[in-house]
Amino acid sequence: MSEKKLELTIQEDQINVRLDRIVSSFPEVRSRTKADFLITESHVLVNEKNCKSSYLTRLGDKISIHIPSEKTVGLNPSDIPLDIQFEDEDIIVVNKPSGLVVHPAAGHETDTLVNALLFYTKNLSMRFNETRPGIVHRLDKETSGLLVIAKNDLAHESLVKDFQERKIHRVYKAVCFGIPQPPNGRCESHIGRHPTDRKRFASVPNGKWSATNYKTLSSKQGLSLIELKLETGRTHQIRVHMSEKGHPLVADKAYGAEKKLKILSQESTKSDIRNLDRFLLHAEQLGFHHPINKQWLDFKIQWPEKDLNLIKKWGLSEF
Repeated sequence: MSEKKLELTIQEDQINVRLDRIVSSFPEVRSRTKADFLITESHVLVNEKNCKSSYLTRLGDKISIHIPSEKTVGLNPSDIPLDIQFEDEDIIVVNKPSGLVVHPAAGHETDTLVNALLFYTKNLSMRFNETRPGIVHRLDKETSGLLVIAKNDLAHESLVKDFQERKIHRVYKAVCFGIPQPPNGRCESHIGRHPTDRKRFASVPNGKWSATNYKTLSSKQGLSLIELKLETGRTHQIRVHMSEKGHPLVADKAYGAEKKLKILSQESTKSDIRNLDRFLLHAEQLGFHHPINKQWLDFKIQWPEKDLNLIKKWGLSEF
């Protein structure tokens, strides 16, 4: 399916209707689930602004819907190893390696976390949509670390609600260029699709409010090891905020890392970074209330060894 842009101006017989219902009325969308996905991913704008699925339409509202191109993919189980940190009848907590895509898409039909989960178990929630069973939240392909998977719809709905209400504890570690000033601080902006490059995100007037708290743990040779706590969980949020602050993540070519290599004095460090096939971002901590019994669960996982070795080699330390 090729990309499409749909537009609608709300008439009198369409006022006071939920946005996801209006969006799902288009034949190209059809389902409320897909409508919610498009709205959440900033593919739907109301008067050139992002709105929630629950937004009630007003007379004259101008709604634009961008339906990205997609390739129909099947859900095929694949025997891909899973690093499971916790599992019960409702959830699975996994440590995702860098390089593993979370769900099937064009170019990644059988080599994703979803394919691995389908090989491992038949008990996965189908609440989100048919190509993302169990997926509550995501990490970029290059990002390593902790993810929670829902095994049934009740668990899925509860976890999604907690994410939306910002009740989830998430801490990341990253290596960025330069030394953030101040060393500890907060980035806040409205994040949405980049105005000219839909594969990227940026701080834009019509974006969704986003906040990232950062703490500099160590700095050396023009690099810094930082800790990041999310108040919100927008797509590419950490990458956007650190890049726009002038400190893109090491090897994050999409957000300006290539231009920062010149600030480094050590040729060996430059060589290490040029040879990286991933940016250095790790989802280290994940805490949440169990979706069914409401017990607080807290998980922490160390950097992958290959990344930890580089961090130590560069003289960066958490203490």
